[in-house]
Amino acid sequence: MSDDEIQTLNRPQVVRTPADRRLPVPAHVAPTWLGPVLIVGIVLAALNLRPAITSLGALFEETRTGLGMSGTVAGLITSVPALCFAVFGITAPRLSRRFGPAAVVCAGMAAIATGLLIRPFASGAAGFLAASALSLAGIALTNVLLPVIVKRYFPDRVGTMTGLYSMALAAGTSLAAAATVPLTGALGGSWRTGLLIWAVLALIAVLPWLPIARASRRAARAAAAEQADAGTAVRADAGPRIARSRTAWALACYFGLQATGAYVTMGWLPQIFRDSGVSASTAGVLLAVTMVMGVPLAFVIPRLAGRMKNQGAIAAALGLFGLAGYLGLYFAPAAGAWAWALLLGISNCAFPLVITLIGLRAKSPAGVVKLSAFAQSIGYLISIPGPLLIGTLYQHSGGWDLPLALMAGLLVPQMVLGVLAGRDRTIEDECGMRD
Repeated sequence: MSDDEIQTLNRPQVVRTPADRRLPVPAHVAPTWLGPVLIVGIVLAALNLRPAITSLGALFEETRTGLGMSGTVAGLITSVPALCFAVFGITAPRLSRRFGPAAVVCAGMAAIATGLLIRPFASGAAGFLAASALSLAGIALTNVLLPVIVKRYFPDRVGTMTGLYSMALAAGTSLAAAATVPLTGALGGSWRTGLLIWAVLALIAVLPWLPIARASRRAARAAAAEQADAGTAVRADAGPRIARSRTAWALACYFGLQATGAYVTMGWLPQIFRDSGVSASTAGVLLAVTMVMGVPLAFVIPRLAGRMKNQGAIAAALGLFGLAGYLGLYFAPAAGAWAWALLLGISNCAFPLVITLIGLRAKSPAGVVKLSAFAQSIGYLISIPGPLLIGTLYQHSGGWDLPLALMAGLLVPQMVLGVLAGRDRTIEDECGMRD
């Protein structure tokens, strides 16, 4: 950890009082070990934000058969992640104000681990769905609050830290997708064992958040005591009224459209390649290539965005890569398969960009938590119909021309929204809030 980052963690923090005076939180509330442990905790948390989903995708046919799921129930399970992210994510600001973001992330990690431990032992679809929902609730809370943790503890390193955990998230996604089936075979072939192994990684992720949560609570108590000694009553800042901000709406809609593209890619890209004559094994490798592209770029893009005042050019460039990929799939899906997979992998890096923008478009941790919850909850709701609509169009049109034309068309408003969200302004300024 650099000296600059340690200084950032130990820098006196600012708390607003009703008289608009600023009282420093003493430096001793940020112990020297907190910075390195936070970095480890953030990386481990990010690694666990997708294996609950992608490991199930890898073994979905075996799981359906083992639990005797109907087609309707199976379809419901595939739609549950985005729905849970929207529903549970909106509760994050209230929980964060009540318990602190670090404590809520710690609880989120515990919920992920508990759900992953329980669901392989479910005897029916209802129990399996409930355990999955528990894990997804923990993921939803952590999704929203990791940008807040970064903003609070690394305010001068938003791009770098966002890049680090975005890279870890992409790595966890790819690892679970690629390794679940081989590990399941090596451990006896049971789908229950294949799903259970990811609970180990989640349990490990809980460990660093236990001391982080305790340190955060001690810091809050110490700050409250000093403010009481100074004779000032601190008002909890509820943050800006988020729905009044055009930037917040642009971010939410941009988040929803990029999530739609990502879910369509993960769910349908192998089938697109297979229908064009590519073998099943090669189609799977092509999807892995698309997903792996997110690992290095998820680190580079947030760092680049953090150094720019206006990030709209990055959003437009990512959209153009996606347009090229979809056009390639439309005209020559098999001939240029590897190129189209690479281009769509680059385009899908709109996710780390939008997460970075959440940290940049608000001035305070209170603003970040509200913006993060708003953008992700609205965004995931927007993304729910996308994969279902693409599947319906594919079924009724008998091919991929119409679905691909739709996905290419959606990239146009996505680029426009990205340019709007990338403008150098904050939600506090738009809502008339003082910093």
